[in-house]
Amino acid sequence: MVTSRALPFDVRIPILNAPMGGVAGGALAAAVSGAGGLGMIGMGSSGSVASLQRQLPLVPNGVRVGIGLVDWVVRREPGLLDLALDAKPVLLSVSFGDDFGWIARAHERGVLTAAQIFDAEGAARAHAAGADVIVARGREAGGHGRHLVDRDELLDAVLAATARPVLAAGAIATAADVRRVRERGASGAWVGTAFTACREALSSPAQRRALIEAGPEDTVLTSVFDRAAGYAWPADIPERVLANDFTRRWSEEFDSEVAGRELAAANAADDPRGMSINAGLGVGELREERSAAEVLAALAGE
Repeated sequence: MVTSRALPFDVRIPILNAPMGGVAGGALAAAVSGAGGLGMIGMGSSGSVASLQRQLPLVPNGVRVGIGLVDWVVRREPGLLDLALDAKPVLLSVSFGDDFGWIARAHERGVLTAAQIFDAEGAARAHAAGADVIVARGREAGGHGRHLVDRDELLDAVLAATARPVLAAGAIATAADVRRVRERGASGAWVGTAFTACREALSSPAQRRALIEAGPEDTVLTSVFDRAAGYAWPADIPERVLANDFTRRWSEEFDSEVAGRELAAANAADDPRGMSINAGLGVGELREERSAAEVLAALAGE
């Protein structure tokens, strides 16, 4: 067993919920932190100053959480980074960009940082920029990312590239998964899909049912939802979602106007056949809707 490096913040259980847009609001983050992990509020594609202002009050006084942002969203709305820093999070992450200038800004405010990376080169850049924690996101993970390298292979490469704490991400859905990455040297786990069907999550009832019924073979990498919604995601950052009628209908030809109307209608009707439902390859381990505390305890083997 490889000795892992200590995280720069205090947690009883070294597990963080990934800051998933549309899933990880203030209630979920507070529940994860309250149960012994570190909860992260996520501002995704539709993130804004107003949406973060709505989520922050859902965290009770005395409960500390982290905040995760998206690079191109911050560029669209710079006030979002200012608001996140003003909130004094335990940890700040700005993901899916190549500019790590936000790390220095966070450090100036006394805020610790986590950089989510997809390959060893990204780990070296994050290390040079001063990231306090590096998240090694394997290709198995749900949601947006550059799906380049298997989790364990990436974890080994990142651990070799930096002496800083490293969190493993991608298909971590059971206590055995957590144990495996800790034995390889990870300081903890950055977990997304396992928390998507939690009662405290922002996911809708239909999304939760679809996730519970799905297996890893039901996921697909696509950008059709982003194109339909008009989101400015880079072309090389698709999202892993549950395959459905929408992904099949728009897999070849694409009409942005029609697709946009269909996506809006599906969201309004809470119809999983036409919604973007992020899911990693660990989705088959979801069996029922549970509390964040129950998920965290299960991941910790308690």
